[in-house]
Amino acid sequence: MAEKLSADRARLVELAESNRASLSALSSMLGRNPSYLQQFVRKGSPRRLEEQDRRKLAEFFGVGEVELGADRDLARPRESDDFLAVPRLALDASAGPGAVSAEEISFDSFRFSRRWLREMGLEGADLSAIRVEGDSMEPTLRSGDEIFVDRNKRAGEGIHVVRIGDVLHVKQVQASAPGRITLISANDAYAPIELARDEVEVIGRVVWKGGRV
Repeated sequence: MAEKLSADRARLVELAESNRASLSALSSMLGRNPSYLQQFVRKGSPRRLEEQDRRKLAEFFGVGEVELGADRDLARPRESDDFLAVPRLALDASAGPGAVSAEEISFDSFRFSRRWLREMGLEGADLSAIRVEGDSMEPTLRSGDEIFVDRNKRAGEGIHVVRIGDVLHVKQVQASAPGRITLISANDAYAPIELARDEVEVIGRVVWKGGRV
């Protein structure tokens, strides 16, 4: 019979799933081995999260440390005014043939501590969260991943969400000939696409990703 998870381990799984963040990605955020949180959840090793790891996770999820196993009399109070809501938009950035965009209205949001955003270099970013569909950016981005797009970063090379006509794509953007750009997929099965610069609207640069294990 499967082992019943302790309250703090079960809560961690719940928070990770609701935020579409994989345990391996969260482990990397903590500076740990990618299997660190999986072993904590599945094997109870370590028995309790270290204080700095618990605090960083609590700040990331926007919850109190008690929910992740801290003693109530030792847990830091939450600073509810120090969290930023990142809107989730009902758009699908296609990493395949392309997705027709919907109206950009937020249907939900993620809450992140401003301190965590500063640590990630995202302070002052104009962030929106959208979901990836398709396989053309694998293994960098997988279908179902949630990505953060910084609309303040529309210039330069990197992975961007772009609009071509009414269709959204997430691609590596690279300058080519004057007045033209090339959209490159991480998956070699997809050929690069070269377009005139005025045919492409750059929505913003992808600055963070999260996804299920």
